Amino acid sequence: MKVGRILIVGLVLVGLGIQLVPNELPAVETDNPEDLIHGGLANGGIAQVIRTACYDCHSNETVYPWYSYVAPSSWLVAKDVREGREALNFSHWEGLDMLDKLALLDDMAIEVKEETMPMPIYTWLHASAKLSEEQRIAIVEWAEEAMDLILDEEEAWEEEEED
Repeated sequence: MKVGRILIVGLVLVGLGIQLVPNELPAVETDNPEDLIHGGLANGGIAQVIRTACYDCHSNETVYPWYSYVAPSSWLVAKDVREGREALNFSHWEGLDMLDKLALLDDMAIEVKEETMPMPIYTWLHASAKLSEEQRIAIVEWAEEAMDLILDEEEAWEEEEED
């Protein structure tokens, strides 16, 4: 019995102690003029699906849940958000060049189609981010249409330059 108590007290002390380890969550910014949705490439229903399923990790508009402030889960959340923003940050969309946009849209379509995004651990904790089959299809179709639109705009711009 005494060993059990010591073990429990030790675990509680370790749990409290790790709360003292500093951890900075990536900053939240709500004013993002270069944002994908603000720029109009995604609007209406698809914009809402993308915002709900993707923006916590792939934008500067992360909404941090309570467990984001409790170690060790805070360390994992910070890591996932940093990596998500590095891979694709919708808040900087308008600042990307055409080739980067096309590559990111293609990657997005593939990952959504293959159900690797949103990450299963994320959807387990955030049921509203779990995509239905219809939503997956809609995102893939939107990404493909967006790639076509970007290419059409580039062609029009090049033709205008030639004239």
